[in-house]
Amino acid sequence: MQDIKKEREELIELFGIHFETLHHLPPLGSRILATFIIDGCTRQFTFDDVVELTGASKSSVSTNLNLLLKLGKVNYYTLPGDRKKYYRPAAFSERFDNYIKMIAFERQIIDKMLHYRESTQNSPAERIDLEKCLAYKEHVIQMQELFNKAIIKFKAIEEQVDS
Repeated sequence: MQDIKKEREELIELFGIHFETLHHLPPLGSRILATFIIDGCTRQFTFDDVVELTGASKSSVSTNLNLLLKLGKVNYYTLPGDRKKYYRPAAFSERFDNYIKMIAFERQIIDKMLHYRESTQNSPAERIDLEKCLAYKEHVIQMQELFNKAIIKFKAIEEQVDS
């Protein structure tokens, strides 16, 4: 049992570092999200639960939960007859939708860059840069297709859970 607890704590820390590094989340928000991801399928979390689990102040937990909600990393729900909010990680399909939005915006920028580079290429270096932009656009399109396929799979799985 102690090994499982240690493994859980290590997972929370690894997720926390991941969210801090790649998503630029604050340390507390990263650990809250990690906890929701690891334990959210078997447990409900209220605000008070999060305060108790983290040992952080109510204001710090509130600030971080609001940030996670605003970023679409977590959702809350209520239960009939219960005034408390319960928190859980956003569904994978929702989190991947955010990536699709980022990719779509990046494609707009790439298209503008390509248009600019096509009209200004006067040197070998600019032609090479145009080739790099075209290759990068191809990569981004492939990423978008992969994310769309993953979203379809996750939505199918999530529908099974919600049924």
